[in-house]
Amino acid sequence: MTETFYEVMRRQGISRRSFLKFCSLTAAALGLGPEFAGKIAHAMENKPRIPILWLHGLECTCCSESFIRSAHPLAKDVILSMVSLDYDDTIMAASGHQAEAIVEEIVEKYKGNYIVAVEGNPPLNEDGMYCIIGGKPFVEQLRYATEHCKAIISWGSCASYGCVQAARPNPTRATPVHKVITDKPIIKVPGCPPIAEVMTAVVTYMLTFERMPELDRQGRPKMFYSQRIHDKCYRRPHFDAGQFVESWDDEGARKGYCLYKMGCKGPTTYNACSTIRWNEGTSFPIQAGHGCIGCSEDGFWDKGSWYARLTDINQFGIESNADAVGGGVAAVVGGAVAAHAAVSAVKRAANKGEE
Repeated sequence: MTETFYEVMRRQGISRRSFLKFCSLTAAALGLGPEFAGKIAHAMENKPRIPILWLHGLECTCCSESFIRSAHPLAKDVILSMVSLDYDDTIMAASGHQAEAIVEEIVEKYKGNYIVAVEGNPPLNEDGMYCIIGGKPFVEQLRYATEHCKAIISWGSCASYGCVQAARPNPTRATPVHKVITDKPIIKVPGCPPIAEVMTAVVTYMLTFERMPELDRQGRPKMFYSQRIHDKCYRRPHFDAGQFVESWDDEGARKGYCLYKMGCKGPTTYNACSTIRWNEGTSFPIQAGHGCIGCSEDGFWDKGSWYARLTDINQFGIESNADAVGGGVAAVVGGAVAAHAAVSAVKRAANKGEE
């Protein structure tokens, strides 16, 4: 049985106070109330670390690059203390046969009690020969490692949807994980790459509550993929006001106007970029002056130019329509007042007639 997170922390000289502070920060990062800090602490103290096999198929390693930049919790705390990351060919010291033997050991020793994290996807053409791991097609490693796993986490849009490797005409037949492994629960964490804190929070949630987070109809955690980037974007008031960047570096761009006309896909993209942001909450693409490309949505790579304006988004335009709306409301109110006055006059005349 592996050590608990708390046992590892204590062995490293971490105080009880620092441990509880960590649990509070983790609860906040998950969007949970203060009362959940105690539940996280209890889980860290009593539950053994979850063994994880982190596999790599066709990908560019941007998901790993994002993961190691997590601040709440720190990636090193997740990797070295919270979970038992037993295999990751990108960051592990072992190599060759020694590395591949670890996969077999975990599969046999922890049947039904380990998680497989997949970064990238398996190519199926030519019997999978476009991605070879340990002398064998990656698809074989994927099927073997997931046969007895508890759940699968598909990191990034490559594993979740296929991403650019699956772009037409897809000569390698790059295929998302859920279309190859169909008998295991799968959590999709799309993005190219996903936000670092989203990745570590998913792992923390599963360790704390011993279950998968609530998922949307596409299999993504609702706590991070339930709102459009557009809904919480700081440029949203400019969209509603009809104030848009018309060309790069124009006056509107310098004033921070909405990037919708420059192809921003924020109105159709579900992700937490506009709330959690990147690099410890410093910024996100729209804040840096570039429209969202919709990288957490299925098929974004085959939907035409990233700079083509969406044509099916209804925009209200408060400033352009305020006078018309105000005039219409005034007319309605005025008509109601006049009607009320006329009815009152008729009633008064009728009353006088009766008298």
